[in-house]
Amino acid sequence: MTYRSPVADILFSLEAVAGLPELIESRLEGEFDRETIASAIAEAGRFATEEIAPLNRGADKAGATYANGVVTTPPGFADAYRRWAESGWGGVAAPPEFGGMGLPHLVNVACTEIWNGASMAFALCPLLTEGAIGALKTYGSRELLDRYLEPMVAGRWTGTMNLTEPQAGSDLNAVRTRAERAGDGSYRLFGQKIFITYGEHDMAENIVHLVLARLPGAPAGTRGLSLFLAPKFLVNDDGSLGARNDLRCASIEHKLGIHGSPTCVMLFGESDGAKAWLVGEENRGLAAMFVMMNAARLAVGTQGVAIAERAYQQALEFARERKQGRSAKGGDAMAPIIQHPDVQRMLMTMKAYVHASRGICHLTAAALDLASHGRTEQERKAGLERAALLTPIAKAFSTDLGDEATSIGVQIHGGMGFIEETGAAQHMRDSRIAAIYEGANGIHAIDLVLRKLPLDGGATARNEIIFVHDVARAVAEYGAAGFGETAAQLSEAADALDQATHAMRTWLASDSESALAGASPYLRLFGLTLGGACLAKAGLAAANRAAKGDPSELARVALARFYAEKILPVAPGLARIVASGAAPLAAYETVLADVL
Repeated sequence: MTYRSPVADILFSLEAVAGLPELIESRLEGEFDRETIASAIAEAGRFATEEIAPLNRGADKAGATYANGVVTTPPGFADAYRRWAESGWGGVAAPPEFGGMGLPHLVNVACTEIWNGASMAFALCPLLTEGAIGALKTYGSRELLDRYLEPMVAGRWTGTMNLTEPQAGSDLNAVRTRAERAGDGSYRLFGQKIFITYGEHDMAENIVHLVLARLPGAPAGTRGLSLFLAPKFLVNDDGSLGARNDLRCASIEHKLGIHGSPTCVMLFGESDGAKAWLVGEENRGLAAMFVMMNAARLAVGTQGVAIAERAYQQALEFARERKQGRSAKGGDAMAPIIQHPDVQRMLMTMKAYVHASRGICHLTAAALDLASHGRTEQERKAGLERAALLTPIAKAFSTDLGDEATSIGVQIHGGMGFIEETGAAQHMRDSRIAAIYEGANGIHAIDLVLRKLPLDGGATARNEIIFVHDVARAVAEYGAAGFGETAAQLSEAADALDQATHAMRTWLASDSESALAGASPYLRLFGLTLGGACLAKAGLAAANRAAKGDPSELARVALARFYAEKILPVAPGLARIVASGAAPLAAYETVLADVL
């Protein structure tokens, strides 16, 4: 099955859900126009469909390989990456000062979906590089910017994020990699990092590692972490590559999915120490690394959208061709399984998941654009707070839905879905990691509840509830029969989210254990409700276009109704789960006291 980049759907979401026309006309600093943006996304879609997507299946079978310290990516990856970089795709949102296109972050998120839909394994390399560029741009010294940013934006050099260690997964307090000051203003790194995506590969000239480490005498915990830049090859004063640094890949992991992406064990300082330079200030490395982490979190949420879209495309094609049983409408001959109501339900669920999570990711990207390029200080502040609130939802909700959608895709294929040759299983294997890396989804739920819900005294979260009510009111006022119970279901979900938010704030003030027990269902409720508003908003835009003589997008109205009536009704139940607190967990020791 050939992946087709969903350029039209992405552009529709950018405009109807994220409000791109208003952003570029009146709210963002800079000169942008719809035609340039649409052209860039269309060309990204062409490149992904024609040059990256055909490599995906073979990359899963061949995988990345390791021998004698050398990592070789799957056949075709290096050539495709070279063409990708030469086309300028490494700098979509990067500053023109360093060779980037300087386009809004919304465009970069759109391209991120396109690359990952074509091949998640391939797209992970530029995904990490973009985050490293952002961290350096924000915290790097002028010397580091001048030396490293332009070749990274150009794609000649790639970037990595080195946080995790064998004893330090999500808990960065346990990081042991150490740094020592050298006499020339540089540092030397000693330690081991694991799960380093594209820590070694054959696709670029150099690899720029951003590494969390501790200096002598640093405070304990995360307050004592500093961030360092350690290149694979040292860079001479004229920008040319010099000697190999004292760091290497010791092995690569054998994984459930994304086989084409090398996940490396990295060793720093086996001899005199890996030469490195400080990014930001000593003992404040986590703040700098969070720039990269937050960028990666939205990108990983977008991966959830992308892999769900690819699984949906394949399941839809299979359902149209596979014949089994008679149609529910009668007839003697076997019918394509798409004619069976339960298969229709599964396919529409997959599509609704894609569009809902895509809308949330686009809202998050629009908030980031306002935070960095809003025309007024008030808009930048509001954008920053909205982005902070939405990022954990975009990451966790979208990747959870990606998992569910790819599982449904396997189910639609029936027994053939369990057979590797069809490719349906690959999507499920690839998607599973997205709910784990860049912060396990449960941690993002805790972040939402403990850190983001209290933003601006709770006003930031209340604004999202008001947004959903406003969309529901607009649907009700439109009054089109095609929306069915959309307005009523959206209002009920918004009320449930409001009640759950009140309960959560009560738990936060009196019973933190109950707040933590309800964090994941609360995030799910938030995502489901906001996703419903995204679909309804898209449906309204489609209905308005139809009223002006263009009925081509009316399927979006039907999709909004399906989501509202078949998916959204679980919202009140989720609110009751949140309200139940930790009491149902009190007997966990008794319940889990099984003797094995």
